[in-house]
Amino acid sequence: MEVIRTRALRGPNLWSHHTAVEVIVSCPPEEQSIATLPGFEQRLHARFPAIGALQTTGHTDAVPLARVLEVAALSLQAQAGCPVTFSRTTATLEDGIYQTVVEYTEEAVGRLAMTLAHNLINSALADTPFDLTGALNELRDLDEDVRLGPSTGAIVSAAVARDIPIRRLTEGSMVMFGWGSRQRRIQAAEMDSTSAIGESIAQDKELTKKLLHAAGVPVPIGRSVEDAEDAWAAALEIGLPVVVKPKDGNQGKGVTVNVMSKEHLEKAFHTAKEFRDDIMVERYLPGHDYRLLVIGNKLVAAARRDPPQVVGDGVNTVRELVNIVNADPRRGSGHSTSLTKIRFDDIALARLALQDLEADSIPAKGQRVILRNNANLSTGGTATDVTDDVHPEVAARAVEAAQMIGLDICGVDVVCDGVLQPIENQRGGVVEVNAAPGLRMHIAPSFGKGRAVGEAIVNTMFAPGENGRIPVVAVTGTNGKTTTVRLIAHLLTASGLRTGMTNTDGVYIEGRQTDSGDCSGPRSARNVLLHPDVDAAVFETARGGVLREGLAFDRCQVAVVTNIGSGDHLGLNYITTVEDLAVLKRVIVQNVSESGFAVLNAIDPIVAGMAANCRGKVIFFGAERGHPVIATHLAQGSRTVYVEDGHVVAAEGKNLQRIALSEVPITRNGAIGFQVENVMASVAAAWGVGISWDAIRLGLKTFANDSDNAPGRFNVFDYKGATLIADYGHNPDAILALVQAVETMPAKRRSVVISGAGDRRDQDITQQTQILGRAFDDVILYEDACQRGRVDGEVVGLLRSGLNGAPRTTHIQEIYGEFLAIDTALGRLKEGDLCLILVDQVEDALAHIAKRIAEA
Repeated sequence: MEVIRTRALRGPNLWSHHTAVEVIVSCPPEEQSIATLPGFEQRLHARFPAIGALQTTGHTDAVPLARVLEVAALSLQAQAGCPVTFSRTTATLEDGIYQTVVEYTEEAVGRLAMTLAHNLINSALADTPFDLTGALNELRDLDEDVRLGPSTGAIVSAAVARDIPIRRLTEGSMVMFGWGSRQRRIQAAEMDSTSAIGESIAQDKELTKKLLHAAGVPVPIGRSVEDAEDAWAAALEIGLPVVVKPKDGNQGKGVTVNVMSKEHLEKAFHTAKEFRDDIMVERYLPGHDYRLLVIGNKLVAAARRDPPQVVGDGVNTVRELVNIVNADPRRGSGHSTSLTKIRFDDIALARLALQDLEADSIPAKGQRVILRNNANLSTGGTATDVTDDVHPEVAARAVEAAQMIGLDICGVDVVCDGVLQPIENQRGGVVEVNAAPGLRMHIAPSFGKGRAVGEAIVNTMFAPGENGRIPVVAVTGTNGKTTTVRLIAHLLTASGLRTGMTNTDGVYIEGRQTDSGDCSGPRSARNVLLHPDVDAAVFETARGGVLREGLAFDRCQVAVVTNIGSGDHLGLNYITTVEDLAVLKRVIVQNVSESGFAVLNAIDPIVAGMAANCRGKVIFFGAERGHPVIATHLAQGSRTVYVEDGHVVAAEGKNLQRIALSEVPITRNGAIGFQVENVMASVAAAWGVGISWDAIRLGLKTFANDSDNAPGRFNVFDYKGATLIADYGHNPDAILALVQAVETMPAKRRSVVISGAGDRRDQDITQQTQILGRAFDDVILYEDACQRGRVDGEVVGLLRSGLNGAPRTTHIQEIYGEFLAIDTALGRLKEGDLCLILVDQVEDALAHIAKRIAEA
């Protein structure tokens, strides 16, 4: 078995709504059924007893190794604790070639699981050892490294629960919520509105204390110190016991509390110096350590933090007691568990020494042994939720502290006997104010009730009912996609929305091109959704991007399918039939939101059939009002767009909107049939977004199908009294539509310039000139520089063969080079003639045509 290709599908895709790893697997004949591999299944289960069922329920088909790879990759992730459930293996038309798809939650973990599954299979085949424990630990460790931490994860989960789209911007904890102009961003427990100045103040412990003291918030007195001697002098000024800590530390690093002697202080000073150069000494406040979490202007959670400790049993040493506590499955080495293992290091040994204990000392039964000065969870401390116990005055001081520093998410550390009474009544105080506070102690405290702090943060960023989404329109089909995308974007812009657009020509933000080339894939779409000046987005959604990576969005408000034709790259990537193509194209329909619309061509039966796959509503469009699909939809009172008496009509029940085609320039008074279809699809999409009819009418009237606005999309020019048409049509359906349009335009003599895309099937290339031979007098065939895998002359030969016996064509010429072919055609034109130029290099060819027109 060989894995030929691996892809990560990062959005909804051909197979499912889940993110997944897709591999192409080659199995020789002897590996296309594990029944022909003696002892393989037994050896496989011996190495991995928890592997899932290899045979699909209800099926008796042969099980190839590709299916074993699928099941093993999914089962390994599941056993490692990853919440994955979906997988699938499908045989292609090529013998022994399979497509295997396995869900992942983290891409790196999914890829590793596929590799380990392959190793497992090879081990079972060769009867060699396989380290299952090591494999699962490797997956767990990687998952721990790459997935979001508990704080960020809680916020993300709360956003998902509110239907807010998310996108991880870095390998760390920066996440975008929402799209375009409605997006918000966080990094760990900081929002995009968090003040950088406030964060800077929070890191300066001395400045923090000054500001809090000015606000009337109780704080312990203290000052910065220069060296150990100055620290001892400060301690004497303040009065023992004291706390020694870095001036701008965090997570309790370098903090020593309850310092009672000069010797202890010198050790504490050097400990703090290991983390920062600036050290401060402040009065030690006796009592418990509390963390109060303020979000916005409200206290949302509170926890009492206790330092890591063990209780003697009169039998075990301190070291052994720590090992016993660390064996608790709730304790882990990172942030994925509710508790962290107690660190038994030099700091712990120093703390033991203060209690006249060593690592091998045996504490008396019931003796409490403290292993660290601070109570941070990251060093093995525990947290007990006390939110419901907090006195209103304590909560008020915490909110005042956060506001004085300027933090919208703030962890306020208070030391006092308890939170049931005001801090002032018990000689307590605020000892620190923290930006980006850890949320784990509140989400999953060691003891007590977890609090919905993630929801509180999301509710601060998004008002009730808001989900951060902007209107997204996805457009796919065989022909008309780019023009339809451009027209929809124009209609949205006419309504006042700042619109982002992607298509095969580039990326556009508010009409300004920000990228060029074929940008009809998910990467370009994600870039548009990332842009803060985008109120609505329209995406041309090509088949290749969906196959490579899936969609760039989880759902769209409108999905438009223009048509499905046989010439659309059939034979590539295992898409071999029109039915295969339709299954791929309908991915956008399957991912319409429940409140959205699928805009479907009612005249195309394959497209019309996609209505059954839409979770939202359907708007059918088609020129024939009497077509059964159109008539039925109208009778049901559903939204429908059709043509009647020279008007585009949008109907819903008894409500009708009529737009004269004479006021829609790109249709040439309704004479260009395919443009009328593009207009109907665009009107339906704008209607689905909720654009006003005044804006739709204005947009249709002002949309110009020139080479600047829609390059290569039926661009019409005048050249010495002859009509030139430049178009990027490149499949039989597009050629047929162009011929039908050209035949409505008067001409003394018609000529066409054409090449062919080498990545089409032979019959698709030949069929194009078969169609053209019935409509054009002169045909110029040209071969461009890129033949996409074909040998020189092969494409032109196929094109010429399609002209054999052409009923109208009287002159055929072959030319090498697109520009030379264009010049040859222009040189023959006379007043009243018409020439259709099927361009290949769109921008360059249009520039060349414009140059020749200017010269004329």
